[in-house]
Amino acid sequence: MAVLNEDKIKLMANISMFENHQKKYISLVNRYFKSDYISRNLLRAFFGYTLCWALGFLLVILYRAEEIFASMDFAALQVQAVRYARYYGAGLVCYLLIALIVSVKRYNHGLQEQKMYIARLRRLEKRYEFQSRTKELGKEVR
Repeated sequence: MAVLNEDKIKLMANISMFENHQKKYISLVNRYFKSDYISRNLLRAFFGYTLCWALGFLLVILYRAEEIFASMDFAALQVQAVRYARYYGAGLVCYLLIALIVSVKRYNHGLQEQKMYIARLRRLEKRYEFQSRTKELGKEVR
């Protein structure tokens, strides 16, 4: 019987360590459906990329302000604006694809970690059931 209790203690410590290390992956699976989690991360990626790109674009405009105002050729400025819009769109598509792949992998990893966690909890529960049955049988024999 002492071996069983020691085994249960080791299993509970293992579950606790696993829970502490994998908490963020397990909690995201518990909080979100897969589509909601991916949509949330894609929206964050969109706004983050757009903000960073806009700040970078603003820096380029400020750096070249003298050159831009000196030429004041609106046709050339329009061509430049279309070119930068294409760069933005292509970069955004690439960034969102990367964000999609990363989000799917993180969610799937969290799902696997949650399954492992539940399996460990079930194993612990079976050990408790086994111990309670053996105690009941021991009482009946006496």
